[in-house]
Amino acid sequence: MKGPLSYLQPGRNTKVSDQSETMSFIPGQPVTAVVQRIEIRKLRQGEHLILGFSIGGGIDQDPGQNPFSEDKSDKGIYVTRVTPEGPAEVAGLMMGDKVMQVNGWDMTMVTHDQARKRLTKKNEDVVRLLVTRKSLEQAVKHSMM
Repeated sequence: MKGPLSYLQPGRNTKVSDQSETMSFIPGQPVTAVVQRIEIRKLRQGEHLILGFSIGGGIDQDPGQNPFSEDKSDKGIYVTRVTPEGPAEVAGLMMGDKVMQVNGWDMTMVTHDQARKRLTKKNEDVVRLLVTRKSLEQAVKHSMM
């Protein structure tokens, strides 16, 4: 389920703001980003719950290997693969999306394993994400001109 655009400030208890800045930020410092809410219903296959996407990144990973980081310093969690016609694609998730929150949990300063565990909890049939992507930033900047 695609949601409306909103603004996220992870460094400030995830309050809503009415200002937009760039996607890059200094770890541990407040950030403002244009985000989209995406709700993914996991697909049940036997005992497995399938999301239909893969992630890369994390504070424990080499940001230089992140193909979605423009300045090669971003240690955020990014969507690296989306299964065609899978739950994530149906919900509107796109390759290159930066995951800012999972079910209310801040994902801007987590390890890869912490992010994976938040996404794959067995007792949750639905995952609610806040993601940002360059096209969202550009759309907001263009609309303000």
